[in-house]
Amino acid sequence: MASGGSAPGEMTGRLAHVCRHPIKAIGHEELARVRLAPGRRLPLDRRWAVAHAEADIAPGPGGVIDSWVPKGRFLRGVAAPELMAIRAEATAEGNDARLALTHPKAGRLDIRPAAPGAGKALISWLHPLWPADLPAPQALVTLQEGGLTDRPEPFVSLLSLGSLRALEAQMGVPLSIHRFRGNLWVDGLPPWVEFDLVGREICIGATRLRVERRITRCKATCANPETGALDADTLGALKDAYGHRDFGVYVTVLDGGEISPGDQVLIP
Repeated sequence: MASGGSAPGEMTGRLAHVCRHPIKAIGHEELARVRLAPGRRLPLDRRWAVAHAEADIAPGPGGVIDSWVPKGRFLRGVAAPELMAIRAEATAEGNDARLALTHPKAGRLDIRPAAPGAGKALISWLHPLWPADLPAPQALVTLQEGGLTDRPEPFVSLLSLGSLRALEAQMGVPLSIHRFRGNLWVDGLPPWVEFDLVGREICIGATRLRVERRITRCKATCANPETGALDADTLGALKDAYGHRDFGVYVTVLDGGEISPGDQVLIP
């Protein structure tokens, strides 16, 4: 497995999937195209999050908070695997954004996050999916600008289907891409080579990205995004086979532009 040895030479692949998660841990969606901007996260990715009762967050009007806060303040799939089975569809942006959320047990919810009462409606919808012994969902919040991703830096996550297939072979079970809540999935690269690209630049279509660091995973990846059930020990498999719990890398957008599945991925 590639793990930080000599840097690989020129390689090409293709962009296979573009995904975002408008509310942190609450719904995933695949996109036909997206426009990346330099030094920015993927648009609408983790634009909102649901703070729990022990988060010690005091949002202003419209649920706005001034600065990024750590992921432990919010509802997450690691605490409630049922959340992993939520699907999302976002339309428009800013105050006009609308979200449609669906879950095999909870059904469908349509909200406009900026509208009065949207947070209350979402929290009521989430109630049967959130463990009763954990701090209760309290408020739907958003940053003044940016997203509530796991890290404060404006990263985009990039993952490899080649590495996913290697992990599937190791475990002997199929694994959905949505277990890993990634943004950009590439195909056609050797398994795990992304770890050897830290510090290097890659191109997807007309965009240019710099690989920054590996992503260490949590137990949320053990949950099936179709059912919400914990049914695959991804963390144990990574640790046993490779000695770590990393999957995917963070990248920074250097040159922006529109990308879509099928675009060439070039590693100079």
